[in-house]
Amino acid sequence: MTLMAEGASIGRTLDRLVEAAPDICGVRAHDVQAGDWIVVRTKNSTYALAAAGDGTFTVSGGWFAAAGAEATAVRVVGCTWGGSAILERMVAAPGMCIEFDNGVRTTRAREVRLLRGAGSLRPH
Repeated sequence: MTLMAEGASIGRTLDRLVEAAPDICGVRAHDVQAGDWIVVRTKNSTYALAAAGDGTFTVSGGWFAAAGAEATAVRVVGCTWGGSAILERMVAAPGMCIEFDNGVRTTRAREVRLLRGAGSLRPH
């Protein structure tokens, strides 16, 4: 699945953000299973998040590569539009910044891909 940021911007009032939240096309926490990968291309970097299945990810690329922290397990707190309003159950979405529990916040995602691990295929 590949998601791209749309050209139209979402109104920045809190009420509009809350109204728009259910319709945001992105990867939500309940979508991710152990073995899945989420690849996020931002303005400045590319991040690869490997899902452990317990709500944590091993992240490579971007700040994690520069800081030598690619082996560290982190949680995604949620996604923001660049301010303090956070969508907590969103792991990654085009046009949004990812916030990790170690304080790292990415620049806005331009592209998000969810790659299913071999063990995470759901029956139909």
